[in-house]
Amino acid sequence: MSRPYVITVSSEKGGVGKTTLATNLAVYLKALSEDLPVTILSFDNHFTVDRMFRLSSDQAEYHVGHLFRDVAATELIRQGEYGVQIIPSCHNLNIFNKQAPSDEQLAEILSKVHLGGVLIIDTCPILDPYTRNALYAADRVIVPIKDAPSLENCRHLANFFTDHGISRSPLRLLPCLIDSRIHYSGPFRNSYQLLKAYAINRGYRCLEGFIAKSPKVESLATNPEGKVYPVLTHGRSTDVHLQFSHLARQIYLEYLEKGPHRMGEIFEGQRTREQNLVRREQERRQRLLGHCLCCAKQLDQQQLQKAFYAETSDRELCGFIEENCFYEMIFNDLYGEQKAGSSSAIRELFRESAQRSYFLMQRLDTAKITLARLDKNGETLSQRTSDIKTTRGLLRRGTPFLHNLLEHALPQNAPGKLLLLRQNSGHNGQILAEAPYARFQTVFSRARLDFETPEDVKDPGQNNLVFP
Repeated sequence: MSRPYVITVSSEKGGVGKTTLATNLAVYLKALSEDLPVTILSFDNHFTVDRMFRLSSDQAEYHVGHLFRDVAATELIRQGEYGVQIIPSCHNLNIFNKQAPSDEQLAEILSKVHLGGVLIIDTCPILDPYTRNALYAADRVIVPIKDAPSLENCRHLANFFTDHGISRSPLRLLPCLIDSRIHYSGPFRNSYQLLKAYAINRGYRCLEGFIAKSPKVESLATNPEGKVYPVLTHGRSTDVHLQFSHLARQIYLEYLEKGPHRMGEIFEGQRTREQNLVRREQERRQRLLGHCLCCAKQLDQQQLQKAFYAETSDRELCGFIEENCFYEMIFNDLYGEQKAGSSSAIRELFRESAQRSYFLMQRLDTAKITLARLDKNGETLSQRTSDIKTTRGLLRRGTPFLHNLLEHALPQNAPGKLLLLRQNSGHNGQILAEAPYARFQTVFSRARLDFETPEDVKDPGQNNLVFP
């Protein structure tokens, strides 16, 4: 599978020649190797990339923002001038994607696409989520510096790699917009030597050479046609042409030597994580009891789709309770049919609320059990403590659901908690998938019980029953 070699051009200081560097590097790399696929995109909103490479004035159907909306990168690419492929820019990524992407999202996307060759990413001059994505995905990060302030800002980029536990080795500084007319007395004869010495002294590594300041090159972005022209076609008489040629050869040799190492690393890491997720889900499914925890009957597929998933706090027991068994246990065993079961309206109200609630059950002692209804964050909405001994007399005339559940999940000699959640998905065991199971465990860790019956929960005999 062909993956891209990602070059990110980044600086937290504007006006350092970042976009000029990114766009011209794309042209020179393509000229250096005609068979090398070269693609460029920009997370900035100045549309310089589009002005230089776009073949048509028609507005593109897709743009770079769609990368984070599950549109394949290969569908976003358009053929551009000079043989360079582009992904059109977006006016405002923060508005288009209201939810900011995680730092790893772009890397995970690019690691799965068939996009060979070199991908160059131009970034905006702030360390926003899109710049962070571009840094995380990069095989090589080129940081243009033109003065001491732009050099000082490099520490934020370096800290990004350190904070993510990534090697800083992709980071390379490149002096840009160097005024060759300026000379100093002493060991550093010009701005280039001085900046390079400062960079090395601060622990940074630099690319060979520099990009000079040139009025001719600056004029290539201003013309009646509204185009941006590359140095290769309109600035061959300048020193900058030779400097870009030298830079492109360095990058091309690095690409040949290392290839898309970062994308391969991301892909392997993601595959390992996915394998671990599958393994953990399989282990959870292997622990499942195959019968209803209340009635001990096998559950068919249709019953499982609406069953209640139940798991103890020590994770030693997990299984399902058939929907009707759960409701019968609530009304007959915990509240008593004589007091609570006569109103079908109350039953329907409880059924409706049960679909968006968690239920936490804990055995206090041999005689009492507490059942609470929780919201999606694990906060207690209502709670009731029932007498098991009183219930036992009712069970002899009715169902053994509660005592079967207690025997399986909350025996007297093994105190613990039991959390229940009704499945609302269309297929069996969806709750055991990684994301919903993680939410289930989060609620379990937050759930708390007060071991006293709340004063506002009145006796069921007063016809003011408050359901858990």
